Amino acid sequence: MSLHPTLQPYADAWTHSIEAITELVQPLVEADWNLRTPCPGWSVRDIVSHVIGLDCEMYGDPRPIHSLPRDLFHLTTDLQRYMEVQVDVRRHHTSPEMTSELEYTIIRRNRQLRNENRDPSARVRGPLGTELTLEESMRSHAFTIWAHEQDLRTALGRPGNLDSPGAHVARDVLLDALPAIVAEKSNAPRSSAIVFDVTGPVEFLRTIRVDIQGRGTLETVPALGPAASFVLDWETYVRLACGRVTPEAVADRVKAEGDPELTAAILRNFTVTP
Repeated sequence: MSLHPTLQPYADAWTHSIEAITELVQPLVEADWNLRTPCPGWSVRDIVSHVIGLDCEMYGDPRPIHSLPRDLFHLTTDLQRYMEVQVDVRRHHTSPEMTSELEYTIIRRNRQLRNENRDPSARVRGPLGTELTLEESMRSHAFTIWAHEQDLRTALGRPGNLDSPGAHVARDVLLDALPAIVAEKSNAPRSSAIVFDVTGPVEFLRTIRVDIQGRGTLETVPALGPAASFVLDWETYVRLACGRVTPEAVADRVKAEGDPELTAAILRNFTVTP
């Protein structure tokens, strides 16, 4: 393997999730491809189309030249419209067309990863003409593919892999976003601490400390007398953080203590879109 050791965990997580997705969709009958998923406006077919499109772009394929219909009302941002192109071009593809393109895309990507010898700091293209490092790209991609595996599992009633390699990448990505969510987006009080106690297949206890300048940092040391604390299970944490459910829909699965305005603000700003 020529893949840099820093990148290997992300390649492994992607491989695990993409193979799981293949196993999930291979036996589906045509009607199953139209089942709704937790992603607004997207069916099982749309999720798989999105996954195929993402990996085609990771491979280096040019984006399709395609105009979106005007009646896709779930699209509200430029990023959503950007992502929808790869989905809409496949909206009328049959089950065999979907599974065969998925298999072919995986073969190409596996070959690419086997031959990947670039440094993790190499610059690659991202959505909407952005640039990011190869490591950032592969990390984000591993998170995204695992999150969409979970979307498919929810739609098909096939739970699983909540503790897979992709789940641990997702944990790290979501935790990295917590300081900004708490300190900046939710305007937590300065010189305060907010604790998150997550149970289940992936469990952790983390504290976000907000300093006197209003900057948040992630710590593993529990805080005494926090301004707010949250206790919830890993699956609920993921569904909230990925914007798949509203705080109100899972209120019975989240134990929030502390200033009600602060806890509501944190939950309202909790989404980290994969």
